[in-house]
Amino acid sequence: MNPYNPYAQPLAGTQVRPDTSAFFRKVYAYMAGGLFATGVTATAVASSETLVSMILSNRIVFYGLLIAEVIMVLAFSKVVERLSTTAAAAFFFAYAVLNGLTLSIIFMVYTASSIGSTFFVTGGTFAALSAYGYVTKRDLTGVGNFAMMGLIGLIIASIVNIFLNSPMMYWLTTFVGVIVFTALTAYDTQKLRQFALSSASPEQQNKVALQGALMLYLDFINLFLYLLRIFGRRR
Repeated sequence: MNPYNPYAQPLAGTQVRPDTSAFFRKVYAYMAGGLFATGVTATAVASSETLVSMILSNRIVFYGLLIAEVIMVLAFSKVVERLSTTAAAAFFFAYAVLNGLTLSIIFMVYTASSIGSTFFVTGGTFAALSAYGYVTKRDLTGVGNFAMMGLIGLIIASIVNIFLNSPMMYWLTTFVGVIVFTALTAYDTQKLRQFALSSASPEQQNKVALQGALMLYLDFINLFLYLLRIFGRRR
């Protein structure tokens, strides 16, 4: 049966394949909307002395927001299964706005021009890697597993360096971070394409499109932040 129309029967001797382009249009539309919400929020906070003082100058508030972000990301896959598509989308955009509150700190550290140029560099890099993950016939599972192990090591090293404050470890984690999230971008795209080719109800497709948007959103944001360390000009 056609997974997009349960009442449509394929002609004898033909093979009906799902329209992966429609699925990815949803994924990228959600992702772009999330990036837009994050960017607008970060810019608005950075331009308001009151908001900067309330969020960035108060460690309890700032770290509370970071903890809330982590909880929302970990809970998203479970929450989205229980919610309607509209409610799940609202949850995703709420996370994007929350992330914008904490990301506003980059405007305090880097010049606006270097943030803008790095964003476009990230966009081009992300587009190329995502396109590769979509079209390649190579199985990227091994690459994905390696990247996930690298991500775990990256998190541990970053936490340790909070206390060591080592410039060498800072740059090591920066370049490793770029490698990890370039690999994850291609791997996550391929994983989403494999799902799109499998049979699923339209409702399930919409929910997985939101989950995929969050995965690629996180890949983009993290790749952007690590590239900003390299290309960003500090104030």
